[in-house]
Amino acid sequence: MARRSAPPNSGPAYLAPHHAHGGRRQLNDPNESAFSRFLREQLWAPEKLPGNIQIATAVSVFVGGIFVARRWGDLMVPA
Repeated sequence: MARRSAPPNSGPAYLAPHHAHGGRRQLNDPNESAFSRFLREQLWAPEKLPGNIQIATAVSVFVGGIFVARRWGDLMVPA
């Protein structure tokens, strides 16, 4: 039996309908500050969260490496 495809412009079947059209159904609060809107739209947005987690992991590994090199760096040099 032949497999049928989805109708044209239907979007991915595994996403909720509001994600398939590229927008979210959240209403803009007129009392929301620019900073909290930035956090909601850029940091905590589901489509941007994996990239933000990768950036946070890379920065923490970098800072941890600097901390380890400064704290125990003399142990890495042969005496």
